[in-house]
Amino acid sequence: MNTYIFFNDALQMLVNAYLVSAILLIAASGIGLAVIETIEKSGER
Repeated sequence: MNTYIFFNDALQMLVNAYLVSAILLIAASGIGLAVIETIEKSGER
């Protein structure tokens, strides 16, 4: 049993990890902005 990872497979894993992290970052920032906006709106009253 060999434990080698071919370059194409490793590159594909890195690309997938990068895309997933970018999507999660965008989603988390959107949620954070929505929370901040809600807090600011409740503080104005």
